[in-house]
Amino acid sequence: MRLSSGMIARLMVFLAVAAASGVVTTDAAKIHMHRWDVRYEFKSPDCYKKLTITINGKSPGPTILAQQGDTVIVEVTNSLDTENLAIHWHGIRQIGSPWSDGAEGVTQCPIVPGDTFNYRFVVDRPGTYMYHAHYGMQREAGLYGSIQVSLPDGEVEPFVYDYDRSIILTDWYHNSTYEQAAGLSSVNFVWVGEPHSLLIQGRGRFNCSMVTDQSVCNVTNPECSPYFLTAVPGKVYRLRIGSLTALSALSFQIEGHNMTVVEADGHYVEPFEVSNLFIYSGETYSVLVKADQDPLKNYWMTTSIVSRNSTTPPALAILNYYPNHPRKPPPTPPPVGPAWNDVAARLEQSRSVKAHHGYIHTPPPNSDRAIVMLNTQNKINGRVRWSVNNVSHDFPTTPYLISMRKNIKGVFDQKPSPDILPGYNNYNIYSVANNTNATAASSIYRLKFNSTVDVILQNANTMTKNNSETHPWHLHGHDFWVLGYGTGKFDPDEDPQKYNLVNPIMKNTAPLHPFGWTALRFVANNPGVWAFHCHIESHFYMGMGTAFEEGIEKVRKLPSKIMGCGRTRGRKLKTIVK
Repeated sequence: MRLSSGMIARLMVFLAVAAASGVVTTDAAKIHMHRWDVRYEFKSPDCYKKLTITINGKSPGPTILAQQGDTVIVEVTNSLDTENLAIHWHGIRQIGSPWSDGAEGVTQCPIVPGDTFNYRFVVDRPGTYMYHAHYGMQREAGLYGSIQVSLPDGEVEPFVYDYDRSIILTDWYHNSTYEQAAGLSSVNFVWVGEPHSLLIQGRGRFNCSMVTDQSVCNVTNPECSPYFLTAVPGKVYRLRIGSLTALSALSFQIEGHNMTVVEADGHYVEPFEVSNLFIYSGETYSVLVKADQDPLKNYWMTTSIVSRNSTTPPALAILNYYPNHPRKPPPTPPPVGPAWNDVAARLEQSRSVKAHHGYIHTPPPNSDRAIVMLNTQNKINGRVRWSVNNVSHDFPTTPYLISMRKNIKGVFDQKPSPDILPGYNNYNIYSVANNTNATAASSIYRLKFNSTVDVILQNANTMTKNNSETHPWHLHGHDFWVLGYGTGKFDPDEDPQKYNLVNPIMKNTAPLHPFGWTALRFVANNPGVWAFHCHIESHFYMGMGTAFEEGIEKVRKLPSKIMGCGRTRGRKLKTIVK
């Protein structure tokens, strides 16, 4: 049938309306279209006014809703004026679209001020995911949000609930990321310190009496009114809880209500019950909560810092019941969180996360390569750095994906990163080591395509006596099996015998506990170059990360939109793009 000009006009109007609403349906799946304007605005999420990176005027940004197999297109306009930008779709594997991973320096050049960039990717698995800035330390300035991917029509999950809610937990600093970065990179090292506040779904409460200028801190500002979750008595709620903290490990609890853990990073968990959920930056969990308490009362939801002896007070939100639901604080004091230094309790929960018995993805029984990554703190040229096997990572100005796929020479260090620290057997993880041989480099790990790789993360003492910090490690482009957690120093001969090869959970982020080790396994079957790093902003900024290359020759033609920096600028771009 030939379309008349009127029919074409009506069709164009329909598509424009559909695009504005975010969804366009095709025969195969849905296309979800989003237009985001990213800019700085003054916000008061904890009552203290500061510049915040917003998406269409909001922080947290809009929740992306999609079904498994759908395509998501996000048109991002960088209106930050003086800053570059990149956005990472945390937990989305980017199969066939590595250039949309959003890791500046790894998979793309940054979006420069005034430019618009289209991210396009398929959400290939159901589950709970997130997005956040991945340029410098911008994530902690407010650019983040949730991604919910549901099952296709007709399919069901191995648990039942009535309502679905997303909650992101973050920590919040009043000083800018520029100030923090300057202190971290200075010879006269200035640590970022503990956060000023914790936020639950973008809301917290700073003690304004501590501020001299009362005009910048106003407890009556509605932007910092507590987050309310209104529950219908007797109903079951699925809370999709994610953490995007810049520094803090957290505990989350709901007064008078237990939580049943059912999902972790997009994979179903053999259900187990907790009163406190320990969660680390980059992790997501789904918990089921039944609204079975006295409906005439309100209940505190709290999150507090663990793993650090922090002075930051807990964040408070409120669970109330319909139809009573008075929007006021509960009459009881907030529950006290677990002891900050109870490592055993956190380790026990990490070990409790197993794959659901009906959804076990059995890992390969053996690996082709084992990489032991010793996490150390070092001084390089007088500056404090974090290192892996005494190599502190520097990202090149020309992203790895571009330089390797286009065979551009001389843009990153070619000496391979070490699979194990020379002298590892004699390394004392409990001492303040004299790591004078540490170096900074942009070298990466090149993996044989389709090979099975083990990564053993080994923690050690920092440059402070009797101190070992928690490090949540996140892998782009993959899920990995968590084969085990251990205390002390990893023994390459004995400890692999203890791996869980029966029902290990698959995740994209896993914690490395103080003075312990975490063993991961994944298959290098996603062509591209993928970042692997500590998800603590300051640690990553100080070099705690690396990258994996696999099957780079299988990556199809790169889109020109990811270029424009380093060796891809100006006339040189024409010589490599065909």
